[in-house]
Amino acid sequence: MNQIEVITKDDLDSFKDMILKEIRTMVGIKTDQKEWLKSSEVKKILGCSPGTLQNLRVNGTLEFSKVGGTIYYSSDSVNALFDHNKRNKA
Repeated sequence: MNQIEVITKDDLDSFKDMILKEIRTMVGIKTDQKEWLKSSEVKKILGCSPGTLQNLRVNGTLEFSKVGGTIYYSSDSVNALFDHNKRNKA
């Protein structure tokens, strides 16, 4: 029996992003995106308050590293947060 698999636009967008990232890695193209971001940069990107950013850390939604007194977030974690919370247009 044949199974039918439905591919959505979001599936195609994710696949495109994955392929482009892989191609950039293979040819050594570096993006202008920093690997590690400070809290002030993440607040600006997410458009959130310091309290909201703290809540994202405390509840484990956003991974971070603390070096000395400075908190850093990987740009991959911030992008993953966006990908996880993606919604279709209403």
